[in-house]
Amino acid sequence: MATVPLVEKPPAPAVEPPAPNPRKSIRSYWRLYAAISPFYLLFLAFGLIPVGFSLYLSFHRWDGLGSMEYAGLSQYKYLLTDTDFWSSIGNTIIIWALATFPMIFLAMVTAVMLNSAVRFKKIYRFAYFLPNVTSVVAVAIIFGSVFSTNFGLVNALLQAVGLDQVAWLNTPWGIKVAIATLMTWQWTGYNAIIFLAGLQTIPGELYEAARVDGAGPIQTFFRITLPMMRPVLLFVLVISTVTGLQSFSEPQVLLQTTANESTFSGGPDHAGRTMVLYFFQQTFDNNDFGYGAAVAWGIFLVVVIFSIINWRLVQRRGED
Repeated sequence: MATVPLVEKPPAPAVEPPAPNPRKSIRSYWRLYAAISPFYLLFLAFGLIPVGFSLYLSFHRWDGLGSMEYAGLSQYKYLLTDTDFWSSIGNTIIIWALATFPMIFLAMVTAVMLNSAVRFKKIYRFAYFLPNVTSVVAVAIIFGSVFSTNFGLVNALLQAVGLDQVAWLNTPWGIKVAIATLMTWQWTGYNAIIFLAGLQTIPGELYEAARVDGAGPIQTFFRITLPMMRPVLLFVLVISTVTGLQSFSEPQVLLQTTANESTFSGGPDHAGRTMVLYFFQQTFDNNDFGYGAAVAWGIFLVVVIFSIINWRLVQRRGED
């Protein structure tokens, strides 16, 4: 009896799944969107809208009460020729340099010491981080007493070693050194904790191999620790640039002047008037909100430029 060969059935045509309806997917996840909506609403109300309004305001003249007057690019043209603004940029850069580079060095040394400590690690970390959570106003008042001309601790130490007193808060360079010292004291512990976190991610096998090869502590630091810490160093440098170029509370409280002068003047000869202090002076002392907005965008541009420069320098050294 002949067998009939089996004929395979043709495969059924693939049925494409229906295209998802975006409206339906949004409706199905409305609870999740509602849960995260407060952040975006607050960011919109207190972040995005004020930033957009400040950009709009920078093209107008406004005293805060009357009607706005369109000024076009005249605010920015005057900003480019404003000697007081450029002077505030110079003061800010000098204070930032005097504070940032010693702070990074001290933070790195502190982190290495904390990483090698055996006992009381948590106590040391808390002690070094404490200045960062202390009120800036309180710290500035204390540093004002420390750098006082007649009764300050710094001048007392100078006299103890036979040196003359220095009018720290009455001379241009003394003002800058005092502000930079305050900022260094405030941020060293914070950055030391960040460096410590980076040090703890370096494999211990690298240090063991270096010891076997006869490398000393200095060679180990420059050949292993520093290259491995480059991303953390870049992060600290950029954050220090952003915060240092926006310094306000430190010079404002440390250099409070008499009632006849502005609290945003920056001390004698405006030596401590930073960019943000100048912004406050133009906005709230002179009631020139339009020009103050232009100054704020100028500050933003300076911070961005310096952050890019620092990022490029560190990246280039890493490539070399």
